[in-house]
Amino acid sequence: MTPEVQGCLTAAQARVALRVLAEEERRRRHLLVSLSGAHAYGFPSPDSDLDLKAVHVDPTDRFLGFPAAPRSAERLEVVEGVEVDYSSNELGHVLHGVLKGNGNYIERFLSGYLVTSAPEVEELRALVQASLSRRVHRHYLGFATQQHQEWERGDRASAKKLLYVLRTALTGVHALTEGEIVTDVTRLLVRYGLGEATALVEQKRRGERTELPEPLRVSWAARVGEVFELLERAAAASALPEESPNAGELEQWLVDARLRWLALDRSPR
Repeated sequence: MTPEVQGCLTAAQARVALRVLAEEERRRRHLLVSLSGAHAYGFPSPDSDLDLKAVHVDPTDRFLGFPAAPRSAERLEVVEGVEVDYSSNELGHVLHGVLKGNGNYIERFLSGYLVTSAPEVEELRALVQASLSRRVHRHYLGFATQQHQEWERGDRASAKKLLYVLRTALTGVHALTEGEIVTDVTRLLVRYGLGEATALVEQKRRGERTELPEPLRVSWAARVGEVFELLERAAAASALPEESPNAGELEQWLVDARLRWLALDRSPR
């Protein structure tokens, strides 16, 4: 586990995470597992679930016969009193999403919240970093807009939903501005002129379903549009390329890796 993960999980949560991943590893080979959700976003509460996002590798010979759809896996249950939300996607599908600017997949590699990773991940992380493009704008705008609509439908009461709007938009702003993925919103609020939102973080850390006091609802209903303006300005001024400049290199890495894994799978034990 990276220091970022160790610093935001309790001993019980870390133990459960490793137990669940060991069980899932018997079903599929993980390339990496990243911590997501409130723990990686800077506002966990005592009742926050353990959100684990994995990238797994299917056996190479599965891709050599008839075309097969990419497989994914999900698991949602309470383990030793800890609610676990685990999901995993196959590497090829994930890398294709990375090239399209899918922040959900990019964050698995670049957020810094790695729970476990294979030796190949460092090399692959460098390629994912080099693939960042302005396509991330569409992902972060879409996700922030969805969360904003849900916050509005819930009478603007949820601290969690509002923070998801701010977190998602500001991660996009920072990616477009600095070419860096930062998911912890507490590292971005002051930098982008939203330091007052630390009050929202304090509210959310009390519990997953914490409701905002009326003054905060009114204040942020008037201000939440600021993050969308920041996101649009960042997209317009971004130095990132329009599309990933290393798609061929990333695909070649995948082909070479699958061939290596095929040889290993078929070698005498």
